[in-house]
Amino acid sequence: MISLEDYQSIIGKRNIKQIKSLARLYRGKKIIMVNSTKDGGGVAEMLHRLVPLLNELGINCRWEVINGNNGFFNITKNIHNALQGKRIKFSNEDLEKFIRVNKENAKSINLDADMVIIHDPQPLPLVDFYPKNKTKWVWRCHIDMSRPDLSLWKFLRKYLMEYNASIFSIAKFSKILPHPQYLIAPSIDPLSGKNRELSSKEIEGVLKTFNIVRDKPIILQVSRFDSFKDPIGVIKAFRIVRKEINCRLILAGGLASDDPEGEMVLEEVKKEARGDPDIHILLLESKSDIKINALQRVADVVLQKSLKEGFGLTVTEAMWKEKPVIGGEVGGITIQLHNHRTGFLVNSIEGAAYRIRYLLNRPSVSYKIGNQAKKFVSQNFLITRHLRDYLALFYILGNPGKDIIYIGKSKKNFGS
Repeated sequence: MISLEDYQSIIGKRNIKQIKSLARLYRGKKIIMVNSTKDGGGVAEMLHRLVPLLNELGINCRWEVINGNNGFFNITKNIHNALQGKRIKFSNEDLEKFIRVNKENAKSINLDADMVIIHDPQPLPLVDFYPKNKTKWVWRCHIDMSRPDLSLWKFLRKYLMEYNASIFSIAKFSKILPHPQYLIAPSIDPLSGKNRELSSKEIEGVLKTFNIVRDKPIILQVSRFDSFKDPIGVIKAFRIVRKEINCRLILAGGLASDDPEGEMVLEEVKKEARGDPDIHILLLESKSDIKINALQRVADVVLQKSLKEGFGLTVTEAMWKEKPVIGGEVGGITIQLHNHRTGFLVNSIEGAAYRIRYLLNRPSVSYKIGNQAKKFVSQNFLITRHLRDYLALFYILGNPGKDIIYIGKSKKNFGS
């Protein structure tokens, strides 16, 4: 089991001490995280590491997952898409079912705690079915809320009015709400199976499993099979590039249990790629971290051509591995990729193709960008920074009105 001390070689002893000092301010308190799935997607991935680390630091943290059938998750997927700007009409029956399933979950989940953190819209109405006591309720939004469907937002906002705070990944996702809002960027775990160093034997084993030969440049996109990730656009960009450069494309991803739309998107991708020996469509099962790690490490160029994106952890992962990344100019990708420094942002299929060619023809530029990208991730998007931000938030919400947090020294001898 990885402990906080194991990160010292990456972030330094001073940062470890700071995290421990922050944790002492909230030690013994009870935190409950709630989302809609234990497997699939970046939220579950981050919680799998944050929850054990919080417990190691003396904070009683528990992770709960709401249950629902395919009908419920079809509705929540549509809610997710509508909050990211897609025009979807919801019937009264849809919204009533959304609320009813949350009410049913409230009967079986004990959320008696000092703080409850609700992740994304699926469990958002839970707050309405618990007594208003000392518990602080926080909504943690991971999706692109820059242009939500206004009628749906109006419907959901009445539940948000009951929360004590909200957390967004970037500033432009925030909304007018009657409570404090905080910015906390997501993160990757540099010591996880998905991001740790791999031996050449491990990498070659993964390539052999998928029958992938390293005889030409490899272009890679790793993401859930989701229309907002634009896998069809990636294939079209690849085909433009291949007219000039002999290369191959890998589209790798999985299906989340709370995303019934994924199988339909996967079939569309297979249809678009059918008969092309240079396009590899890989459906990854859960716990494929080593496989994803290996694929990212052999790629010459990594794409995340999203049309909407809350953050884009696959961008962060590839940057950590010193790969040149091309991403859609949307959401949280824009705070990770800076043109000609840590990667490239694009707005079209043609733009993606142009940047792929640019990087494949300039290996020295690719190397420089990859090197700068890893440094940027190290300074901004590692799980230890994420942990520190949460600890600071816990203390702030538990001590309203305090403008200064004293860490490591008492107020009496501060500065001595």
